[in-house]
Amino acid sequence: MTHPSSPELLVLHAVRLLGFADTPEISQRFGLDLTYTARTIHRAEEQNWLQHTAFAGLEGWSLTDEGKTENERRLARERAEADPDGVIGSAYRDFLPLNARLLRACTGWQLKPSSGDALAPNDHDDPDWDARVLDELTALHSTMIPLVNRLTSVLTRFDGYDSRFAAALQRARSGQHEWVDRTNIDSCHRVWFQLHEDLIATQGIDRGAEH
Repeated sequence: MTHPSSPELLVLHAVRLLGFADTPEISQRFGLDLTYTARTIHRAEEQNWLQHTAFAGLEGWSLTDEGKTENERRLARERAEADPDGVIGSAYRDFLPLNARLLRACTGWQLKPSSGDALAPNDHDDPDWDARVLDELTALHSTMIPLVNRLTSVLTRFDGYDSRFAAALQRARSGQHEWVDRTNIDSCHRVWFQLHEDLIATQGIDRGAEH
């Protein structure tokens, strides 16, 4: 039976996944009530778990070191209760080779090596090149669906990654190139990055030490 996360955990975890976000974006990440989210953010700020910053016309919330520790403490407690059979760890091991493929696909979307420049940017003037990248992203989405289903069978908050990826991929196939790899929209890369972050955070893994 799938396990629903507490709303308070979801607020902290949304900030972890988004990295830097304003209150409406945090509430929208898991479909939380905006007023509840604002109150929870205020309490988390008082606990020194969240900090508010503003720069270059942008402002938002991010986790402090104490907030990251608190988030991981709650995630560990939740995982121990919801996943005694280690489904998340098994799914994560299956995710890693897919992650390598996703990174290669995004590199192929950004770069198109030539005889004179191995780092030549992809100007998207070769439809066959781009089609191969989009076909690889489509294949990755097909493998993503059962993986997300396995994760969602344990924790409800994993639901939606595959449908978000599909929506971004559909836009990319329609000619909106930014929906492959832009970081300020819900692109294929951004959705995948958040799934990766969700997996490592849930297990308390340091991304820098990941193998």
